[in-house]
Amino acid sequence: MNKVILMGRLTRDPDVRYSAGESGTSVARYTLAVDRRFNKRDGEATADFISCVAFGRSAEFAEKYFHQGLKVVVTGRIQTGSYTNRDGNKVYTTDVVVEDQEFAESKAASQANGNNYTPARPEPSAASGDGFMNIPDGIDEELPFN
Repeated sequence: MNKVILMGRLTRDPDVRYSAGESGTSVARYTLAVDRRFNKRDGEATADFISCVAFGRSAEFAEKYFHQGLKVVVTGRIQTGSYTNRDGNKVYTTDVVVEDQEFAESKAASQANGNNYTPARPEPSAASGDGFMNIPDGIDEELPFN
């Protein structure tokens, strides 16, 4: 069985690219800083830096909502590979292919930790006479129902 569960903070904003071709799949790459359970002998905390790659809708979600410093939980599988670089040397890679990803802390906790990033999002307009809020222009394509 090849199953990985990680909880850590993003070291930088995800790098998202789109593959060429008819189906143009999105690919997001990001690195998680995952604290080790035990500290060094001098009490200093240590972390591992794990490369993650997400595809399709997971990549689009990461592009939209993930940012440097955000604490997330990722489940996936380890994938190894290799390639020959420009110097002719063989390079070995190890990535976690993301199967599921989610926030590991609330927005309030994230902001309390000095992470004040808030994605740009239109403010909903006031409620109409029937008690329902109006949906701002341009947001209807994000709704799961239409």
